[in-house]
This record gives sequence, C-alpha cells and structure tokens, in this order.
Amino acid sequence: MRFLLLIFFIIPSLSVAQANRSGTETRDIDLYVGLPHDETLPRLPGSFDLSGTYRSVTRIETRRGQSQLRFVPTKEGIGTVIIKDKNTGQIVYQLTVRVGKTDLQRVAREIRSLLSTIEGVTVRVLNNRVVVDGQILLPSDMKRIHSVVKQYGPLATTLVTLSPIAQNKIAEIIERDINNPEIYVRAVNGKFILDGMANSPEERDRAEIIAKMYVPDVVVEEAVADKRVLERRTDVVINLIKIKQAAAPEPEKIIQMVIHFVELQKDYTRGFRFQWTPDIGDGSTLQFSTGGRSPGGLVGTLTGTISNLLPKLNWAKQHGFARVLQSSSLIVQDGRQGTLNSLTRVPYQVISATGQPGTNFEEVGLRTNITPQVMGARSDSVRLDMNFSVKNLLSYTDQGPLTSSREINTMIHVRSGQSAAVGGLISSDTGTNYNKLPSNASQNPIFSLYASRDFRNNQSQFVVFVTPSIRASASQGSDRIKQKFRLPD
Repeated sequence: MRFLLLIFFIIPSLSVAQANRSGTETRDIDLYVGLPHDETLPRLPGSFDLSGTYRSVTRIETRRGQSQLRFVPTKEGIGTVIIKDKNTGQIVYQLTVRVGKTDLQRVAREIRSLLSTIEGVTVRVLNNRVVVDGQILLPSDMKRIHSVVKQYGPLATTLVTLSPIAQNKIAEIIERDINNPEIYVRAVNGKFILDGMANSPEERDRAEIIAKMYVPDVVVEEAVADKRVLERRTDVVINLIKIKQAAAPEPEKIIQMVIHFVELQKDYTRGFRFQWTPDIGDGSTLQFSTGGRSPGGLVGTLTGTISNLLPKLNWAKQHGFARVLQSSSLIVQDGRQGTLNSLTRVPYQVISATGQPGTNFEEVGLRTNITPQVMGARSDSVRLDMNFSVKNLLSYTDQGPLTSSREINTMIHVRSGQSAAVGGLISSDTGTNYNKLPSNASQNPIFSLYASRDFRNNQSQFVVFVTPSIRASASQGSDRIKQKFRLPD
C-alpha cells in the first residue's frame, strides 16, 4: 500500500520540479532575508536527514505529519539542501536556496506600480536584482521605463525592447496619412521605406515630410551605448518613390464668338412756310434809229415783270427709320487673339497742289480684335478682351466723304453660351428754325409776308452683343452650316 501511495505523489511532482533517473528531485528556491517561506514537498518521507550548506543563509523548520518545510532566511547568499530518506538512504530532494535582500521585493512592488499603465512589461527579481523585461510599442514608454529604473541604481535593470509590431503599426499610420493609394510604406529593421508612384515632385516630398513626422525617437541599446555593437548610419526614412511620367498636355480649347452689331436710326422732320413776296423786274429800253425808209428818231419802251405774285404755303412732315445689323462669327484658340475686319474703300476726287485731279480712298466698315481665355480647366466662364471700331459713311461733301466712327475697348467675363451687351452709344440731335428765308427768296420784294418753322429730331443707338461658346474642336457645328447652305460633304 505504501508503494502505491509513493507512485501517486511522484506523478504531480514532475510538473513543478525536475527529477533525475535516480529519483532525486531538484528545485531552485528564492528567499529574502526576514521573510519566512513555506515550501511544499509532496515526496517528503516520514523520517529524513537534512544536509548541505544552507545553515549559513537560512534556518529550516520541520513539521510532523506535513509535507512542508519552513525556511527562515538569515543572511544574503546561496546554499544547498539535501534531503535523504533515513530508511532507504536515497536522496529525495536537492534544493538550491538563494537568499536576497529584503529591499528587492519592495523595489519590485514600487516599479510595478509605476509601470502599471504600460502593457507588455513584466517585473521579476532575478540574480539579486529587479529585472524589467518585455516588448513595448511606443518609445515614450521606453523613456518612462528608463526614468523609473534609473531611480533605483544597481537594484534594478531593464531588458525592455521595442516590439517589431510597433514599427509596422507606425508604417500603417504613415501610409494612411499620406492618403495616396499608389504610395505604400513598410518597416524594415527599424527603417521606414516609402515606395510607389507620385504624380509630381511636390507630392513625393510631401510624403517624405509626413513620414519623418511619425518617426519615433531613437532608443539606444545598452550594447550600442557600450560600443559593443556599432549600428550602421542610415536615414530612418528611405524615399524610393518614383515620379510618374507627365501626361501629354491636352489640346487647347477652341472658343467660338458670335458678334452682333446693331444700330438703330430714327429721324423726324416737320415744317411749314407761308411766302408772299412779289417783286418787279424792270425791262424798260431806249432805242435810236436813222436812215432807211423808216423815219429816224428816238423810240422808248417801258416794260416790267411782276414775279411771286401769288402767295405760297408749304407744309411737310417726314419720318425715317433704319436698322443696321451686322453679324460675324470668329473661332479662336484659347488665349490667342482673333482679328476680323470688314472694310470698304470709298473713293473720292481731290485736286493736288499743282491743280491736277486725283483719287483718294476712305476706309469704312468694321474692325474687331478679341482675345478669349477660359477661366480654369473645368470652368465655363470666358474672359474677353475686346476692341471694336465701326466707321460709317454718312454723305459726300465738297471736301470728301463725311464719316462717323465708334470704338469700344473693354474686358468682361461671360459664361459659355450666354450673350452680353458689351457697349452702346446713344446720340440725339434736335433743332428748330423760325422764319429762316430760303436761299431762293427775292432780294427786292414789293412787300414781304413770310413765316416759317422747321423742326428736326434725329436719334441713333449703337449696341454690340457678344456670345462666346467653348467648343471641343473647330469642326463642331459645321454640319448645321453645311445643311443651311446645302454644301456637299
């Protein structure tokens, strides 16, 4: 029955200690001065002997009927405990006892409290020191760990390193902030590599600046600080982004401009004249005659002619209305100047200084200069820099043709397909004449009864309308023109 119980205790002991082939179990026990410790030994025989070097560092108290030993550490150091069964003489346990200072436990508790907010860190007492170990994500946590451990001097040390997961996480954050699906970031050996394609050098430089903003602080390893290991000096951010080849420039836009020149003229004349200015034309003669068959002598004739004897009444009223419309169309490339002239040379005769007749010409008609520019790649607004001049023939005089000219110089913004009245001129001429003698009036009337009144009112209005249209090509809309004039393809 005792043999069966022994097998029962051997099986669980293998999970907490090591047993050699001879059945001896070895254990390492960490103790601290002034802190008793109860160690459970399931295979502890009923009667045993204790031997070893433990007496210099600790006392051992035994309890009958219990499989436990109480260790009462007395001095810092290392000792051994050998437990031998008295009945068989077999060594059942070999224990190694390490007794450390009591302050290490307090230091360990304080460090755990100060580093409780940092994940991935463990605090243990090993080799008479408090050892902080693990992997962290942020360099700022490393600063805190270093500051805490430094306060305890030789009682504590740190083996904490940065986790490779942190580098990958930072690479993901950099890539998300760059926000370009064609640029990606990866972390390799503590370096951040930017790769992919950028649309411009400015976008490439921007990605590098963003990556440098997220680069963590450098954590100097102890081996590097002691110059046991020398790190290669390379940039933390390695920019391998390539620039896309610039696409061929799009063809410049074509702008069609339709210009309407409209001129309205109105004239009104009303007048009446009452004239009764009779006059006498003197036709008296005196003749002398001699010889011949007729008797000679003095012959006198008295004659007179009365003209404008009847009174005259003239009344007249005239209306005049004219509308002059000129339309022109011009297709110009974006940003280029377009010129359209419609001129007529009117001849007139002149006399030179030597008296020789000659012919000069006066140009009348229309001059148009327009520079269109589209305001933006996606905009439908067109800026028009325009200069119009119109010169019309009024009449011929002895000095040459009488002309009138009008000129408009302006700059406006018009949306594509919409019309704008870019300029206008209104003129009005009104006059009234009272009792003005005509050029053929009698200069020596017998009496004069004359009354007249002339009223005139002339008005004119000149307006220019411009309609710009952005076209995809110069041929757009030509089908309708061919159909209108029945032109074959």
